[in-house]
Order: sequence, then structure tokens, then C-alpha cells
Amino acid sequence: SFPGARLPAPLLRVEALYPRPGWVELDPEVLWSQFVGVVKEAVQAAGLHMRQVAALGISTQRSTFITWHKRTGKPFHNFISWQDLRSAELVNSWNRSLLLKVIHVIFTVLHFFTGNDRYLAPSFLTFSTQQTSMKLSWVFKNIPEVTAKKNNCCFGTVDTWLLYRLTKGSVFATDYSNASSTGIFEPFTKCWNPTLCNLLSIPMSIYPSVKDTSFNFGSADSEIFGVPIPIMALVADQQSAMFGECCFQPGDVKLTMGTGGFWNVNTGGNLCASHGGLYPLIGWKIGEEVVYLTEGSMSNIGTTIKWAQDINLFTNVDETAKMARSIVDSQGVCFVPGFQVSANDPCLSASFMGLKPTTTRNHLVRAILESVAFRTKHFYFSFNLLFSSPCRADGGVSNNSFVMQMTSDLINKKIEKPSNTDMSSLGAAFLAGLASGLWTDKEQLKKLRRIETVFEPQKDEEEYKPAMDTWMQAVKCSSHW
Repeated sequence: SFPGARLPAPLLRVEALYPRPGWVELDPEVLWSQFVGVVKEAVQAAGLHMRQVAALGISTQRSTFITWHKRTGKPFHNFISWQDLRSAELVNSWNRSLLLKVIHVIFTVLHFFTGNDRYLAPSFLTFSTQQTSMKLSWVFKNIPEVTAKKNNCCFGTVDTWLLYRLTKGSVFATDYSNASSTGIFEPFTKCWNPTLCNLLSIPMSIYPSVKDTSFNFGSADSEIFGVPIPIMALVADQQSAMFGECCFQPGDVKLTMGTGGFWNVNTGGNLCASHGGLYPLIGWKIGEEVVYLTEGSMSNIGTTIKWAQDINLFTNVDETAKMARSIVDSQGVCFVPGFQVSANDPCLSASFMGLKPTTTRNHLVRAILESVAFRTKHFYFSFNLLFSSPCRADGGVSNNSFVMQMTSDLINKKIEKPSNTDMSSLGAAFLAGLASGLWTDKEQLKKLRRIETVFEPQKDEEEYKPAMDTWMQAVKCSSHW
């Protein structure tokens, strides 16, 4: 955040590495050098000097992690992305195991008799490839150097690694939003989960301390930017987007359509246990205030559209809405996105179905966009939540008017799209600004909201029923491939 200008930094995009099928990694040195470059570019673009920067707020991709040597700072491996699938077999094995069923029963009984929330999370414990816990367990099982140096091992998500590098190793910490997104941190008790770590043979000594989201984490070393810059916020990307959208009240809802899709609902001080594919998170902690969220996620939203562009179904993403509207329907063509392992079906296959000799690129593009709206509707239905306020959308795919209008029709709700769809960077700026005194309260932040478009339902959702039923049938045919 910059005094006067108040500009959020541009987003950092690091090219992913794919060393083996299903593995997704990031080079830590590339990430670090590009991060420093992005900060410098942001200051230059604002026409300012580094000495004018009031605070640095960092919003990062969640659940992507790295381990490194405590004394040397040398990484043991590349960042392992949240999209990485190397732990799929381990996840499926644990979720089918008798031991996990026994754990569910034991902790359900303990919670029933004690009423202690410490026992609630383990009673619903299930694993997914997006969680850090299983991938970290894989690291300890498969990288001998990590096991050998476990007493000198540090674990960190992207925010922790950047903070460690910015402070030349003097600060080893994360915030509550990032910690709760790993699946290793108990949002109920607000501590790293010793039961889970014992279960997976992960030493508790590797974890960073957990601080408030809007907090003075120390200053970036002056050698990096020429001057010391206070680091006043660390926040996970989806929680940051909630804050950037000013979803401060219980019942406020955000729909992010980026690389993946995320429904987030502010549940205030109430923490809802995991059920039906939904899971609880800590949104942010500022002083005594702790705000909880309930989240549901969908993989392969922006990923699918990028893939379609890569295989030349279209040249520019901006033309896809026009292509979809140029035809009445998809002519029965359905697209099932399954590039990543599904939590419900690890063998779900990505596929086009219903292809005909008359199928054109427009039909394929429309089928892809419809699949985004259908999946969003399907997850909204599983939420089974009633909310009177409009849904607030962000993420690159929210710029697609066809997807947003169809989604509004299907969920029968207004959807507000802001002028700036990169809400995670704005949320980090807001949090850093609050911590540094640039703003004094959230009411000031609400006045900064800028809504560009409001999508209102124009069609009855029943008009989409035949197409959605066909799509659901296609999903079934692609299951257990």
C-alpha cells in the first residue's frame, strides 16, 4: 500500500514445472526473484520511490509449500503446488482405511460426551490432494534428506518462505488464514494439529509460529529494496479476496472464478464443521476479532479455459462470450472438466461428449463455458445456504459475461462484479493499510468498493434443466475412468 496512491501490487505469475505426470512444482528461486521484481515494478508504476512505501501486504496461493534447512536456509525440494497430485494414492488409501473410520467414531463419541470442539474436527477428518498434510507426509516418506534432517527442517507455505527471505531468516511465521488452509492447523483450537501430525509421522517442530493476519511481521531487509519496508499483512488468497470484496458481515458471500472456483461464506464467529465437501477456515484474525468462513472449491475453472486457448479453440479469451452467444445452444455437446483429481472421484476423466459432424468451435467453447456455470450451480446447491445479499464475484473468469449471466440465472441471485477483479491483491493492501494506520476501520474500506456490473437473473433456471441434466449424465459417464 502506498500513501496517497493506495495501489495494490500487480499479481505475481510464476511458471509451473511438471517434472512427472501429475506433479506440479514451482522453483523457489524464480518465485523469489520475480516477487522482488513485482514489488519494484509496482512502486515504479505508481510513480513513487521505495522510501514512500508505507507497508507491504502479501497475499499468496494457499497450500503450496516448501521445506528447507533451518540453519542454511537451503530448500530440500521445489515448492509443491496445491494442484500437485503425487499424494493421490496416499489420499485414497487413507480415506478408505479402517483406521480413519475408527478415528471418526472415537472422536465423534469424545465430542458428544465432552462438547469440546478440539474433538470435532477429527470426527469429520477426510483427506484430499489439495491439502498440504498428505503431500507433506509424502515428502517425509520419499525425500531421504528431509527425514534425515527433520530436527533442522522448516516447513512453510509461500507466505512463510517470502517472509523468511525478506527478513534474511530472522522471522519464521505465518498467519491464521494461511495456516488454516493447510489442513494441518485446527481452526477450532487455533493450533497445529498434534493428532494429525502423530498419525502421519510429521514432527511438530517444523511449523512456523502463527500471527494475526493484519500484524507487524517485521521489516524487509534494506539490502533487498534499498530501504527497510514494514511487512504488515500476510493473508491467503481466497481469504484476502473476501476482505478485498468487503465481505465483513456474517452471510456475505464471494464467488471466485480464477484458476479454480471458490464459494466462500462469512460465518462470523461461528465455525461450521466440515460436511458435504464444504470445510471451515479462518478468514482473518485482527486483534481479538476472529472471522470464520465456510468454503467449497472447484478445480479447473480458468485452467480449462487456458487449455482451450492452448489447443487453438480461440485466440483471445475476450471473444469466448461472443462465440457462445453466436449459437442457440451447444447442440448437445457437453464438456466434463477433470484435469485434476476430484475429491469424490480420483478417476474422473476430462472429456467432450455428444460430438457430431456439425460440431464447430463455437459449440465446443459454449460447452466449456456452460460447464463452468453448471459446476457453480451444483456447488451452490450443495451449500444449501440462503442469503439475501448479492453474491460478489472476482477472478479472471468473472470477466466473462456469458458465464456470469448464466450463473446468475442458475442460482437465481444477483451477482456483483467489481471493476477490479484481482481482489486478493486488494485485500492484502487493505489489511496492510489497516495495520499501518492508512485506514482506521473497515467502514472506510467499504467506501472504496467499485462495482462495475450487476448480473441479475433473466431466465428461469428450469430453462436450463434439460442441458444441465445432459451434462450431469456426461459427468457420470466420465466417472471412474
